[in-house]
Amino acid sequence: MDEARAFIRANTRVADLPGLGLRVYQADELTPLWEATEKDLARANVAPPFWAFPWAGGQALARYVSDHRDQFAGKRVLDIASGSGIVAIAAALAGAADVAANDIDPMCEAAISLNAELNGVAVRYISGSLLEGEPPPFDVIVAADVFYEQRPAQMFRTFLERAHKAGITVFAGDPGRTYFPRDAFRQVAEYAVQTT
Repeated sequence: MDEARAFIRANTRVADLPGLGLRVYQADELTPLWEATEKDLARANVAPPFWAFPWAGGQALARYVSDHRDQFAGKRVLDIASGSGIVAIAAALAGAADVAANDIDPMCEAAISLNAELNGVAVRYISGSLLEGEPPPFDVIVAADVFYEQRPAQMFRTFLERAHKAGITVFAGDPGRTYFPRDAFRQVAEYAVQTT
């Protein structure tokens, strides 16, 4: 992970997220960073560096967490498909008792670790896909920007419905993508967020 952390520090900049009070390592453009990831880390077929951008759904969900701390304080919170970790970080700042971030991209572990350090919180990392099995033992699951394509959207919906049936509170942040399952969620807030 040291190599990945060094790469992130060298190829991104620390940025403040407006309206959130969070700081993250952020890239200005996707393609050059993606190319550098493959070249500098000597890896082929690297996933796009989605971890280097604060996506709209994640910003909105992090804002919701910050605005409704009582729903997260003292709880065990899982941020699935965490990316940069901003929702997990917001949950930790809201006083969650245990916060875990999960993603399938191995670079996310380094990005989340660095971003958590920038914000003075602890977030543990769970690698790999959690979508196939039973939901892990958490009180709350947060999922932002996961309904971007049909197949993954269906997989996330199925997983989040299983979690809800198991008594886990589920929150999703989405900017209105085509595959967002509107019939499966009740809107609790709407935010305008700044994107690059």
